[in-house]
Amino acid sequence: MDYPNDQAPGAPVRSGIPEHGRVPKYYAVKARIGRLVDELGEGTPIPTERDLSERYEVARETVRQALRELVLEGKLRRRGRGTVVAGPKLEQPLSLASYTEGVRRQGRTPGRTLVTLDRFPCPEALAAETGLGRGEPVWHLERVLLADDERVGLESTYVAVDRVPRLDAEFDPDSSFYAYLARQGIGFGSADERIETVLATPREALLVGTPPALPMLLIHRVSRDTEGRPLERVRTLYRGDRFSFTVRLDG
Repeated sequence: MDYPNDQAPGAPVRSGIPEHGRVPKYYAVKARIGRLVDELGEGTPIPTERDLSERYEVARETVRQALRELVLEGKLRRRGRGTVVAGPKLEQPLSLASYTEGVRRQGRTPGRTLVTLDRFPCPEALAAETGLGRGEPVWHLERVLLADDERVGLESTYVAVDRVPRLDAEFDPDSSFYAYLARQGIGFGSADERIETVLATPREALLVGTPPALPMLLIHRVSRDTEGRPLERVRTLYRGDRFSFTVRLDG
C-alpha cells in the first residue's frame, strides 16, 4: 500500500481513501475544509456555506454534509448562525483522578451546575450492581459539567447516605466530590469502568446544550474504598465532540 510521506501517526490510512480510489465528493471537500481549519485559530469564523461551495465548485449540500461531519468530530462548532473553529478536545485520564484534576491539568477552569440532589431507597438494580442493601437510603447527585463555563457533560452520582449523611448540608455542588470525600477521611481503593457511545436523551441534550443527534461518550463507574466497600456508582455523559480519553498501559 502506498502511504504518503507526511502520513501523520494516528491519521486515517491514506487519508481515508477507499481501495477502489473513488473518493466521495463531500469527503474531498471535508478534507480541504479541514486543512483550512488547521490554518485558523480557535474561535475564528469559517467562510459561509455559499462561499465554500463557490470556492470548491460544489453544491451547498455537499459543503453542508462536510461541515456536519467536522462539527460531529469536534473540529468546528456552531456559534449563533455561523460556524467557528473549535478548540482542542479535553483529554480526560481513565483513572481514579477527579474530573476537576483532569480539566485543570489542561489549563481550563472546571465547574459544575447542580441539577438535583435528593435521596431515595436504593432500588434492586442499583443494589445488585454496587453491593448496597436494597431499600438502603441513597443520595443521587446530578450535575452539569463545565469547562471554562462551557457545558461539556452530565454526571449522576449515587452514594449511600450513611457514608456521607450530611452531603446536602456540607457539600458545595460546584466543587469536587472526591475532594469532599477525602475531607471525610474516605479514600478510593479501586473502580470498575465501562465506556460506550450513546445518543443523549432529549432531557440530557437540553441540560448539556447539544443537539440530540450528537454522539456522546458514556462512562459507568462503580468505585470501592480502600477497604473494598462499595462507595459510589457514577454515570457520566461526555460530549463526543469535546472529549477524548487517555490511559497508560504497562506490561
